[in-house]
Amino acid sequence: MKWLSLLLLALIPSVVLAQDDPLPSWNEGPAKQSIIDFVTKVTTEGSEDFVPQYDRIAVFDNDGTLWCEAPVPLQMDYVLSELKRRVTTEPKLADNEMVQAALSGDFAKLLAGKHHDGLMEILALTHSGMTTDQYDQNVRNWIKTFKDKRFGYNLPGMTYQPMQEVLKYLRANGFQTFIVSGGGADFMRVFSHRVYGIPPNQVIGSNGLTKFEMIDGKPTLIKTMDQFFVDDKAGKPVGIWQFIGRKPIACFGNSDGDQAMLEYTTIDNKRPSFGLLVHHTDAKREYAYDKHPPSSGKLITALEAAPKYGWTVVSMKDDWKTIFVGDK
Repeated sequence: MKWLSLLLLALIPSVVLAQDDPLPSWNEGPAKQSIIDFVTKVTTEGSEDFVPQYDRIAVFDNDGTLWCEAPVPLQMDYVLSELKRRVTTEPKLADNEMVQAALSGDFAKLLAGKHHDGLMEILALTHSGMTTDQYDQNVRNWIKTFKDKRFGYNLPGMTYQPMQEVLKYLRANGFQTFIVSGGGADFMRVFSHRVYGIPPNQVIGSNGLTKFEMIDGKPTLIKTMDQFFVDDKAGKPVGIWQFIGRKPIACFGNSDGDQAMLEYTTIDNKRPSFGLLVHHTDAKREYAYDKHPPSSGKLITALEAAPKYGWTVVSMKDDWKTIFVGDK
């Protein structure tokens, strides 16, 4: 029976490997394997592709990449919630034309014009003219009451389980994970560590200047919309350089707004690099869109560029066993 014992011993490593699958919510296939292959080659000491831990930087878009952005981005849900709360006690606010457009769902009016003046107006109303502490508390209050209308999940439940696994897998292999999103930096920093395990100082997003004042003898920070920086499209590589100061070696996005960040990460990189696009293809378990998104997340040119630059394209329908953390 010695041969049987030897056979069982030979099988043990494969059994352990199966149990230690770092991406259990991913179906077996090229998408999952491309992530594992990349992490393996850049973390294998002695390999020509080995990357020192200091340079293992991974950047992630948030809306549509780490959590759901349909039918509207979740930050817009916060905006609408804040407006509804305030109009009951602020009559002048209720008379504002853009507030009325937002509350009636007239997003076309908000997005009209080259600079989306209506949208910027309601963002200013809900994201500036208050202390950073007041803003943080407003966001925390919204999180406590948030419940998705279609799926019924709370805020953490609306994040993607497969991408949560990628974040943990990368960090377990010495990567620093950053959010680089068009969403508000201060908005995401309220929950980034609790929801994603990403500390606030590793969140890059759109933002205006913050002003320092002494109020009633206390040092206070006031949020403004002055010199507003939009961390989207070409702004993302700029934000990465300004706040990280190093080129990433891994980039994860889902739309044309992430294309510049993917290009910056993977083209002419001195280190081995990796790019991935999440393609929303599952209308039943989430939403299906690319050219015609419900509100944001248009995916046309980045999808066309993916084969040229070797970016992995993930089909939610085909590559993910589970979509949301709330599905578990």
